[in-house]
Amino acid sequence: MKKLLLLAILIPFLVSAQDGIKNKTVLFQSDLHDSIPYRIPAVVELRNGSILALTDYRHCGNDIGYGRVDIHGRLLKGKKWGKEFALIEGSGVAGAVDCGYGDAAIVSDRESNEILITLVCGNTVYYHQTTNRQNPNRITAMRSLDGGKTWKMEEITEQVYRLFDDAPGGCVQSCFVSSGQIFQSRIIKVGSHYRIYAALAARPNGNRVIYSDDFGRNWKVLGDLGQLPVPNGDEAKCEELPDGSVIISSRAYGGRYFNIYKYSDVESGAGSWGEAAPSGKRVKGCVTVENACNGGILIIPAVRCADGKKVYLAFQSVPFGPQRANVGIYVKELPEDVSSMTPEMLAADWNMKYQVSDTWSAYSTMLQDKNNDNVFYYEENQTGSTFVYDMIYCKISVEDITSGLYRAIKR
Repeated sequence: MKKLLLLAILIPFLVSAQDGIKNKTVLFQSDLHDSIPYRIPAVVELRNGSILALTDYRHCGNDIGYGRVDIHGRLLKGKKWGKEFALIEGSGVAGAVDCGYGDAAIVSDRESNEILITLVCGNTVYYHQTTNRQNPNRITAMRSLDGGKTWKMEEITEQVYRLFDDAPGGCVQSCFVSSGQIFQSRIIKVGSHYRIYAALAARPNGNRVIYSDDFGRNWKVLGDLGQLPVPNGDEAKCEELPDGSVIISSRAYGGRYFNIYKYSDVESGAGSWGEAAPSGKRVKGCVTVENACNGGILIIPAVRCADGKKVYLAFQSVPFGPQRANVGIYVKELPEDVSSMTPEMLAADWNMKYQVSDTWSAYSTMLQDKNNDNVFYYEENQTGSTFVYDMIYCKISVEDITSGLYRAIKR
């Protein structure tokens, strides 16, 4: 009987949308008749257990760079969501650094009340050729030392761009920290804080990853300047294997790209990236039919219910498709010896998936909260419009996501 139960783990399955979803809440609702839509989910659990959810509020009706964009938020304390508030507002002034603020990426320090948010700011569009090293996508950091009660803002554009000015392949012409979350290590603490990682969408030549040991006051490049984590990569997220190695997951048409950074010296940050591996239909990976979209990557400890063995699970959220629709979560069990894992192994055989949305849906992000539930925050609409989404929050247990094959445990 036990062998039969274990075999079930290897059989792909799909759990239908809405099964097991708790507390599904529309946090921000875009009205088709309203000229100001919402986009881009970012969420974090604060040290006190509250949940902070952020979103773009796009006066310009388009991506950051086209005009005024604000950042709006809501805070969950206990079981009650607070009122919508403006965290920061763009001026809408053409060419100004404060024209707009968008694509929030957020991290909350586990040992203090400090919170860090990075934002794209200004009036330049990432992929336009007129956006370049002399006229770049600008980057702002917002920092709170008191759990989000007060904030200070600092532009860090040059601090980030100059890291790559001497790269063998040439400098970065345009970049931004990919939206959703900045990842904080659970293992590595060299400076004043546990190490944090930010995945950059950058052109030319794809993704870069930067890290900080003082919670974003100073940044360094992860890896050699001449070694790209994902050549030609797009928006991406970082995570961490149980041995401290760093994962990057980058959006791609039809799936994802994965790569792994393995340290040779943790304190100095020395190490090397593997070769980026595609994940899609060919390798039974994370399939996104007729779309490319930003999603979340999450690794958690769990117990395999069939035999009680402790394991690690990887979760990757994407729109299953076709097109930007049917957002859900792919799941796979990691090998016991994670230090031997290659990017190709990580990219292949995602043999479980859970469908969260049953309609048009796009960007998503997720985290494991203090109750071991998967907090899931994503974009959804009923019309197929590219720019008009409602921002949806829900909680889903690991048992429901895996149809009872696994249960989550505390780290």
